[in-house]
Amino acid sequence: MKRLALLTGILALAAPLALAQTSTQTSTQTSTWTSDTHHSEVDFTIKHLSVSNVHGRIGNVAATIVLNDADITKSTVTATIDVTSIDTGVEQRDKHLKSPDFFDVDKFPSASFASTSVVKNGSNLTVTGNLTLHGITKPVVLDVEGPSAPITARDNKQHSGLTATTTISRTAFGIGSKFPAAMVGDDVKLTIELEIVKQ
Repeated sequence: MKRLALLTGILALAAPLALAQTSTQTSTQTSTWTSDTHHSEVDFTIKHLSVSNVHGRIGNVAATIVLNDADITKSTVTATIDVTSIDTGVEQRDKHLKSPDFFDVDKFPSASFASTSVVKNGSNLTVTGNLTLHGITKPVVLDVEGPSAPITARDNKQHSGLTATTTISRTAFGIGSKFPAAMVGDDVKLTIELEIVKQ
């Protein structure tokens, strides 16, 4: 009888401890998502001669997002962008953009981003991080829509989507410094489209 009472007491003490451990594990649970390169890109818009907008895209984006399922503000984002894939639809202009006058892709073939904070902003997110472009690292702030509710695709994996926007100064990153803003705008509007897949 004493043994039964002792066993009951031990179980009674152990139950809250097990529950607390389960709760801690749940609160720190994360999931890893990587970009689908066929459905992810960086689009940009810049003024030409202060009168028209030129659009382009960089198609090769490799991103990894570690989502904290209990607290999205504890999530992280890293990405590598293949600048050699820049495409404005005009071959001669693309060659010039890849030259030392602008991106100098032979020397700086890729850009990278690493988040430093994630903040909820209503139904959206504000992601702050460091962008390294043309060998220069600067902080940038991304306004993010998403991630969208995941769906299971034909590959039997969960897919989700995000859209992020920001504006950067090309001259702050040493790109096209000899070209005045009246010729090539300084502000570059970026839109990052990511389709991400749960790993």
